[in-house]
Amino acid sequence: MKTPEIDEPVASSAIAPCGGQAVLNRVTLSPLMLAMILSEACASVGVPDPASLFVPRLHRSEIVGIVAGFGTTFAGLPDLLTMLRRRSHESINPRMAAIMAVFQVLWVYYGLLIASRPVIVWNVLGAAINSIIVWSYFRLRRAHSAEFS
Repeated sequence: MKTPEIDEPVASSAIAPCGGQAVLNRVTLSPLMLAMILSEACASVGVPDPASLFVPRLHRSEIVGIVAGFGTTFAGLPDLLTMLRRRSHESINPRMAAIMAVFQVLWVYYGLLIASRPVIVWNVLGAAINSIIVWSYFRLRRAHSAEFS
């Protein structure tokens, strides 16, 4: 392979990494600059959080929190029901449920600090479900090992 001499013209493919990086920088910086400009322009514009039409005591953000919390809270419920229906502990990871329960207790504390009903309610339920999963796992494992002893 022949190396280019200093007097020879350099092919455009030899400088492609630098040119490609310049394009990448423009592509990356353009949306970033646009986001910064829009965030500064909209700094005084707040998203309104009016009372709900269905439940006037709640704000719309609380209703969104309730709906979102429903999905994340009951995510572990299918595993619990499957474990109880099969009476088998083998398909469940108790560490994950235990870790989730501990951190959901922290979320409850956070919800109390910020006085957010959705955060409190859903994480109390989630911590209870995950605690039941851990308890059921060890109970079924003990029953399974007693059968085969």
